[in-house]
Amino acid sequence: MKKSTKRLLFLLAFLLLCSPLSLIASAAPIGGQGNAGTPAIEHIPGGIPFGVKFTTDGVLIVGFCDIEQHGTQSNPARAAGLKVKDILTHINDQTIASAADLTDKINASNGKPLTVRYTRGGTTETTTLTPLPDPSGQGYKTGLYVRDSGAGIGTVTFFVPGNNAFAGLGHGICDTDTGELMPLHRGNVTEVTISGINRGVAGSPGELRGYFGTGKCGTLLGNTACGVYGLYTALPEGLPKQTYPIATRKELHEGEASVLCTLSSNERKSYAIRISAIDRDAKGSKCFTVHITDPALLQETGGIVQGMSGSPIIQDGKLVGAVTHVLINNPAVGYGIFVENMLSQMGELLG
Repeated sequence: MKKSTKRLLFLLAFLLLCSPLSLIASAAPIGGQGNAGTPAIEHIPGGIPFGVKFTTDGVLIVGFCDIEQHGTQSNPARAAGLKVKDILTHINDQTIASAADLTDKINASNGKPLTVRYTRGGTTETTTLTPLPDPSGQGYKTGLYVRDSGAGIGTVTFFVPGNNAFAGLGHGICDTDTGELMPLHRGNVTEVTISGINRGVAGSPGELRGYFGTGKCGTLLGNTACGVYGLYTALPEGLPKQTYPIATRKELHEGEASVLCTLSSNERKSYAIRISAIDRDAKGSKCFTVHITDPALLQETGGIVQGMSGSPIIQDGKLVGAVTHVLINNPAVGYGIFVENMLSQMGELLG
C-alpha cells in the first residue's frame, strides 16, 4: 500500500470514527441471569480492531459557500431555507445517490428551480432551490458543502455466537463538521493492522495508527448513538471463542475491572481499569467513568486513545460494557457504555 494512501486512511479513521472529546467531555435490561432456571445470555468479547468504508443515505450538508454574482454574494441553499445537518435525499423526486450525483442533477437543471426533499431532525420536508451559474462558467452552483462517504477504524465489542453478528465503537460514526450521526446507506467491514501508537497527553488525545487489509470481511448494517453493528462473514482467525455472560446495569459496580484491546503487538490483551460514577439511568454512550490503572497500558498509550472506542470491559467474569470516550485533559480517564445499551440497537441480529 502506498504511503499516501495509508496517510489518507489514517486521517479518515481518526477523524470520522472517534467521538468528539469533551472536557467533562430506555434500554430494557438484556441478558444476565434471569429467573430461576433461565440461562444467562452469553457473547464472545471482541477487543480487536476493525475498519469500515461506508456511503451515506443521501448527502449531509456540512457547510455553505457564498457565490459571487455581479459583485454581490448570494447563497441559493440558504435562501431555500436549508441548514447544516440537513440530509438531502431527492431532487425532483429522483434519489440523490452521492455528492457527484447531486452535482450532476444541479448542472442538468440549467438554472431552473429544483424541488429538493430533505430530512431535518427525523422529519421530511421539501423546498425549492434555484441554482446560480458558476462564476467560472462551468455549470451551476447551490452554495453547499456536502459529505456522502467516509472510512475509519474502531474496536469490536462483542460477537454473537452462531451468526457472527457484531457490535462495536459504543458510540456512533459522526460527521466531523456537524457532530451528527452519519446517515448510513451501506458499509463494508475490513480487517485492520495496528502499525503504531501516538500516546495521549493532557490536552492532546492519542491515537492508534493502522491500515486496512485487502478485501471485505463483513457488512456494516447500522450506525446508532450507542455504536455500530453488522455481520462478519466468519469469526476472525485467532479470536478466543470463550463466551461471557452479559451483565445488567444493576450488576455493574464501582471497583476493579479489565478492558480487552489490541495495540501495537496486534495481540488482544487484558488491562486493569477501575469503574466509578455509574449512572444507572443513562441511555447513551456515557454511562460510567473508566480509569486506566494498568501500568503497561499507561506506558504504551498514556491511557485511552482514539481507536480504542468499543474495547470490551469485563467485570466479575461478565461482559459489562465498552470504552467510548476520553477526557481531553486527562487521557487516563474516560467513559464507558452499558453493554445493554448496545444490545438494544441490534434487534433480530441477536437471534
